[in-house]
Amino acid sequence: MSPAKLPWAGLLALFTAAFTAVMTELLPAGLLPQLGRALDVPEGTAGFLVTAYAVASFLAAIPMTALLRGLPRRQVLVSALLGFALLNAVTAVSSSYALTFAARVGAGVMGGILWAMLVGYAARMVPAERRGRAIAIVSAGITVALCAGIPAGTQLAAAVGWRAAFGALSAVAVILVGWVLWKVPPFPGEPAARRVPLRRVAVIPGVRIVLSVTVLVLLGHQAMYTYLALFAEHAGFGRAGTVLLVFGVATVAGIWVVGAVIDRRPRATLLAVLAVVAGAMLALGLYAGSAGVLLGAVALWGAAFGGAPTLLQTALIAASGPDNADVATSMQTTVYNAGIAAGSLTGGLVLEGAGAGALPWAALPAAAVALAVVAVARRHAFPAAGTRAARTRASTAAAPVRALRTTDGTAARR
Repeated sequence: MSPAKLPWAGLLALFTAAFTAVMTELLPAGLLPQLGRALDVPEGTAGFLVTAYAVASFLAAIPMTALLRGLPRRQVLVSALLGFALLNAVTAVSSSYALTFAARVGAGVMGGILWAMLVGYAARMVPAERRGRAIAIVSAGITVALCAGIPAGTQLAAAVGWRAAFGALSAVAVILVGWVLWKVPPFPGEPAARRVPLRRVAVIPGVRIVLSVTVLVLLGHQAMYTYLALFAEHAGFGRAGTVLLVFGVATVAGIWVVGAVIDRRPRATLLAVLAVVAGAMLALGLYAGSAGVLLGAVALWGAAFGGAPTLLQTALIAASGPDNADVATSMQTTVYNAGIAAGSLTGGLVLEGAGAGALPWAALPAAAVALAVVAVARRHAFPAAGTRAARTRASTAAAPVRALRTTDGTAARR
């Protein structure tokens, strides 16, 4: 029996939503001098516009998801995109730092809502056996934004001004609203009688283990990646931009490879990914003085890490079930950001105390522990394909979750 056809138009709309959210969050990081001059603040203060978004997204993900669980899902998605359109437009025209800061906080709240629902939405749009591929498609929007969107947006801002760049983001969000209404199927909110309390979602077997592995992976990754340019200089490789480019290109390749195999062998793929990350850290710790080893290890690390978020998101949805996906992914969004913050802090402390050469040794234990946890957590969190645990979980997760449909079989619109 051939696999079900993927709803490409709808999934690419969600891909574009992820792309837009990352662009909204990180574009200011490359525009701090221009923002500082326009808003009459120092560059360091302008940098708080990035921090404001991140903190608001971190704080909003779980409570806003809980608050909005009962509303139709496409209505919530469209509202978040309209929020991006409005708040990016405000940023584009504002000459007040206070107003811009407030707009960034509001955009962060929209981001928290969006990240908590995108993966679960993609999972609902396809049969259980295609969920991994669907999630990989949507998650690729993050990587494309980081590797191509942010550099292109920075160049656009240099050519026509930063206000035009934010205006373009606002226009993309407006167009995306029409795309979502056209091609993304509507799903109902959760009836009050069926809503599982947040604390009960957190104790579903496997959920806490997946969240723990998420923290470990991000902690180790960010401890090294945040200071990768400094590590490359310490290793005697003066072209830090080349190292970052190699990592970015490799992440795109990693998402493609993982997307091709995730639905068949999710556990084996995750184990391989984490083993490669740990091996790359070991190679960087021992042999980074060799340019070939440095670039090769960074490429392997990038390819492995590129697929890790998709694998962890898929594991979380399989553990929680699609009906609890929005709540579970809101928790993952929160721990993801916590892992980034903890990793950056850990790396900074290691850098100050022991120097850049010690960074791989700080990242390696987190990757190794994550690998060990996945290896032993085969019952609920990361069951092997074909085992009774995997079949039981799949049958539970595969309960019908369908869009509202008209009598002619097309998706109904609200």
